[in-house]
Amino acid sequence: MANTNIIPHQHKITKQTRSKQYGFKPLLLWYTGLSGSGKSTLAGKVEEHLFNDGIATYILDGDNIRSGLNSDLDFSEISRKENIRRIGEVSKLFIDAGMVVSTAFISPFEEDRKTVLNLVGATTFVEIFVDCPLEVCEQRDVKGLYAKAKKGEIKNFTGIDSPFEKPKNPDVYVNTHEMNLEECVEKVLNFIKPKIAL
Repeated sequence: MANTNIIPHQHKITKQTRSKQYGFKPLLLWYTGLSGSGKSTLAGKVEEHLFNDGIATYILDGDNIRSGLNSDLDFSEISRKENIRRIGEVSKLFIDAGMVVSTAFISPFEEDRKTVLNLVGATTFVEIFVDCPLEVCEQRDVKGLYAKAKKGEIKNFTGIDSPFEKPKNPDVYVNTHEMNLEECVEKVLNFIKPKIAL
């Protein structure tokens, strides 16, 4: 139930005025895919290109967020939904600040991704599906998470005992098993540059 005592303040400086001053439009780049698919690596490389072009950017990464803002959440279904909800709200603040914000989260459920899209608006939301076969992600498994999940040490792990609902119509699709990093970066940049241009 909404608290009637909370009334958001309307500030004079808006994301539109910030865009005019900064010289670009804000955007949310939502990278989704299995653990080990290459989301963080791709987001980081895209951010480097944007930053070098003078675009103010920031990455919200799964492990980093869970070690701070969302450290109170476990990996139950309800906590995972809350994790994504909070990320959506934080992303909305970054968009209001006029930045290009990237999120690298498994975000396995279509409903949760749609919630974020509705929260920030379709014009500022870009869904990037970082696809990679499960067996390849398991081979990469630098954190040893898949091995732990198969031993039962991690419950509700996406791809093992919890599903991943593939995006039906992502804005950008990359397959990190078949494409090299620079090809993936180029595909993302080619899509987003017209969107952030004034």
